[in-house]
This record gives sequence, C-alpha cells and structure tokens, in this order.
Amino acid sequence: MTATPAASGTAPARSALVLGTLILVAAVANLNLSVANVALPSIGRAFDSSQTMLNLIAVGYSLGLAASVLYLGAVGDRYGRKLLLVLGIGLSVPACLLAANAASDVMLVLARVLGGVAAGMAYPTTLALIAALWSGKRRTKAIAMWSGIGGAVSALGPLLAGAALQRFWWGSVFLLTLPLALVALILAWRNVPAHVNETTEPVDNLGGVLSVLLVAALVLGVNFAPSPGAGAAVAGLFLVALAAAVAFVLRQRRAPNPLYDLKVASRRTFWVAALAGIIVFGSLMGSLFIGQQFMQNVLGYTTLQSGAAILPSPLLMTLVAARSAKLVDRYGSRFTPLCGYGFLLLGFLTMLLLWHEGIPYWRVGLAYALVGAGIGFAGTPASRALTNSVPVRRAGMASGTADLQRDLGGAVIQSMLGALLTAGYAASFARQIHQSPDAARVSQATESELQKSFAGAEQTGHRYPDYATQITHAAREAFLQGDRWAYAAAVAANLIGIALVYFAYPTHAEETRLLASYQSSDA
Repeated sequence: MTATPAASGTAPARSALVLGTLILVAAVANLNLSVANVALPSIGRAFDSSQTMLNLIAVGYSLGLAASVLYLGAVGDRYGRKLLLVLGIGLSVPACLLAANAASDVMLVLARVLGGVAAGMAYPTTLALIAALWSGKRRTKAIAMWSGIGGAVSALGPLLAGAALQRFWWGSVFLLTLPLALVALILAWRNVPAHVNETTEPVDNLGGVLSVLLVAALVLGVNFAPSPGAGAAVAGLFLVALAAAVAFVLRQRRAPNPLYDLKVASRRTFWVAALAGIIVFGSLMGSLFIGQQFMQNVLGYTTLQSGAAILPSPLLMTLVAARSAKLVDRYGSRFTPLCGYGFLLLGFLTMLLLWHEGIPYWRVGLAYALVGAGIGFAGTPASRALTNSVPVRRAGMASGTADLQRDLGGAVIQSMLGALLTAGYAASFARQIHQSPDAARVSQATESELQKSFAGAEQTGHRYPDYATQITHAAREAFLQGDRWAYAAAVAANLIGIALVYFAYPTHAEETRLLASYQSSDA
C-alpha cells in the first residue's frame, strides 16, 4: 500500500475512489438506519402495533449496530477490516429481504436487529480505514466528507421511503438499499486496501460479549420503560446493564489486551467527544423518528410529503460539513461543535414551541434546516477528535466509539424520546376519555386500544364510525402532548451537551498540545 506524503498529511493511492467506496458502504448503513421511520404509521396499521412495538421497529437497527460495534471494531483491527467490511455488506442483503417480507412486527424487529449487526461489521470499518489510510488535514477533510454525506444520506432515507410507499407496500422501504449494497460490495472488494496498520493482538472476546449485553439491555430497558405491566422486566434489564457495565470495566482494567483501552478512553479529547457525539447524533435520529409520525399523524402529510419535508436537513448538513473541516483546523474541536449545538437547540425549540396542528410547512422546514446545520457543524469535530486521540493500530476502537455515538445515541435518545412520546400520548388520551361525557360507555379493552398508539386509535375509529372524528381529534391531541414531552427532553439534552463541551473540552491550543503528546506517547 502506497501513500502520498504531503505537508498536510498522507492519503492512499486512488484516494478519491477509495474514499468514495467507503462513503458508499456507509451510505448503505445510513439509509437502512432511517428508512423505517417514514413507514411506521403504515407498519402500525398493517400489524396493529403498539407504540412500544413501533419504537422497537424504529430502534432495532440501531440496537443491533450499537450492541455489536465495539466488539466488531476490535475484530476488524485483528482479523482484517476489509474482510469485515465485505462480510457486513453481504449480510445486509438477506437482512433487508427478511425485513421486507416479515410476517409480523416481532419478525420485523428481529430482521432490523440482524441488519444492524451486519452494519456493525461494515460501518465502523469505514471510519477505521479512513483513520488508517489518511493523516493530518487530509484525514480531517476525509472525515468531513464521510460524516457530512453519511448524515445527509441518512436524512434522505425518509424521502426515498416516502416515494416507495406511494406505489408499493410498507416492506418496499427495506429494499431500497439492495442495489447500493451490491455496487458497494463490488467496489469494496476491488478498491479497499487490506491489512493496513492492523494489530496482531488477540481479541478480548469476554469484553466483547459484555459490551453486547450492556448496550442491548440498556436500550431495551429504556424502550420498554413506558409499557404497562413491564416494570419487573425493565428493572431486570437495567440490572443486567449495570452488572454488565461493572464487569466490563473490571475486565478492561485487568485484560492484557483490552477490547476498550480505558487509558485512551480517559483522555479528555476522547471521552468528551464521545459523550457529546451521543447527544448530537441521538438528536438527529430522534427528530426524524418523532417528526415523521407528527407530519403523517397530525398534519396529514402523505408518506412522500413527509419524506420531502426534511430535505432542508440533508442540504444544510452537506453544505455545513464541507465548511466544518476548515473551521476545525482553524478553531479546534471545541468551537465548532458548540456552534452545532446552538443550531440543534434552536431546531428543537422550534419543534417544541411552533409545531402544532395545522401549521404551515415553513415551520417544519425551518426546524429541520436548523437540525441539519447543527449536525453538519458538530459531526466532523466529534469523529476527528476520537480518531486523533488513539494510536492508528487501535483505529477500530475510535471508529467503534464514533459509530457508538451515532447508534447508541440514536438508540438510547430515540428510545427515551419514544418512551416520553408513548407515556405522554397514553396519559393525555386517558385524561380525555375520563373527562368525556361518554366515558362510562368506553370499555377497558377499547380504552387500552385507544391508548396503545395512534394507529390503534385509527383502528378503533374504523370500528365506531359515529365517533371516528372525535377519536381522531383526541389521538392528535394526545400525540401532541407526547411529542412536547419528547422535544422538551431533547432541549434539555442539548443544553447538557453545550455545558459538557464548553467546560470539559480543551481549548484549541490545549487540544493541539494534548494530541501531540498522545501521538508521541503512543509512538
């Protein structure tokens, strides 16, 4: 493998082709991550799914990816990143086919988790290879392209899914990535270099299993928290997550070849960027998850209209990400994410204060433009800080953490927002029923059906056409109550992110000094 030396860093031969291939592989994972959101109302009607089950369908892909990404990143470092890349893209094909033809919502959740595991093989490897093949300013630019285009493709998923749903059944959205996956498989096999700056250390398999248990139990516990009668199961899941976390930390301190080097993870440029990125990317996935349901359920948008409505997000994301690389080089990885958090905060405040029934489109477009700009500013510095804080032979740890930002952030924050949406919806509907003069005529079974989800309320309205208008109005009011809870939580999360970066991340001069000292000690 040859590299082209330059004052601004090194890059591989045929760098544009290699980077384009890695971005295409990432695009397959990003599209699969977001296409389900726009189909959730259709899936809910097809299976009469509860809001909790819809949350699981939306978060299942992130769950599989987040739970496996640290383990598989280490496997790629040891046994070959290109091998894992090719296997992951290959496995995504049957996962998409299984999801598209799922016979139940439970099967669909399992197919989404399988697709997430496939992405866990391929997606972290793309950033690990960028860290291994590029250096200096060229690495920052490559990461900016990877982050900006990847995020934009993720945000474009709802538009493509909405167009598919106009003509085909709900399962068609899971087939959108098949042509891209086949092209990416061929290009990756032919163009991606093999065995570049990889380690020969054995993989910490016990640590890997503990990381899977930790993330999976945490995400599932958050997701099931608002479900009636699930208190014991939720408590058990959180206990498993806590026990796995303690065991994981103890294992990493004692293992001769830790899966996750806690000395590296304790570096300020690493852990602050990791936590900040979780909030940033979780905000993106949460806004897409709730926003799609709001537009279809409350505003009455078609699937195509709701998919097209978020176009300002990928547009601003791409434009700003191209600029963010220069800002990071000039001002460091503290200033740029603070700008990003400012835009994200404004975006969620717009959703909280200006989104209600009957609003004009400009309020929707404004919110998504602000969110897109925020991700564009914050995504590049988060990934750059992580990759520059670790030795290149441990690039899988950095890339795994960068992907964990997206996927754990997406899974946990999306689950939290979904849980608040579910709880707020159920509480509002229960209050409206009890305040209704017809409350005595509503059976317990009907009340449960109405509180289950917006789709459940629609189904009830079809059975009782005389009350359909009242039921639909009540369901919209309940949904608005739930999404206000969710957006308020998103505002609070972004305020925490601003405080974290402002007070804990080093200034530009200090960051430069720290990164130089890390590279010197690692060498």
